[in-house]
Amino acid sequence: MTTAPLLGAGIIVPTGDGRVLIGRRTTAGEPPTWSLPGGKVDPGESFERTAARELAEETGIVLPAERMRVLALLLDHELGRPRLTAAVLAPPSLAEAVVTEPHACGGWERFALDALPEPMFYPSALVLGSWLPQLSPVLSPALPPVVRAGTNVYPVAH
Repeated sequence: MTTAPLLGAGIIVPTGDGRVLIGRRTTAGEPPTWSLPGGKVDPGESFERTAARELAEETGIVLPAERMRVLALLLDHELGRPRLTAAVLAPPSLAEAVVTEPHACGGWERFALDALPEPMFYPSALVLGSWLPQLSPVLSPALPPVVRAGTNVYPVAH
């Protein structure tokens, strides 16, 4: 029996002044981590539409899907099954982020790129690393080399 891959989007919401929106992920049954906004793709939805919908659902920030830009598609097998995550760059925003899903998020903050919190949710680390490759060693220093080698980044041409 084959397991269907998980399809999702991780949304980078920069502020325009060197910071990015990150939430305290508190999903039941998982250790707490820090995470970008994001979530699963609904049937018939593009990655850009997923990003706009998930951003609004999770933070209350409404940005148009037409302004979202897919930077890369990231394939990992960290869960023992394929997971394909689109790294989506939103337009800069300083809009207030509110906790709309208290069962999954303990709060939203904006962090400087040189002071990102730890530990980072694995797909969020991959997304941030695809946006700013120089952050990759900082975001995932504890990952075994084989895991990093097994992660593929597929840049998306525009």
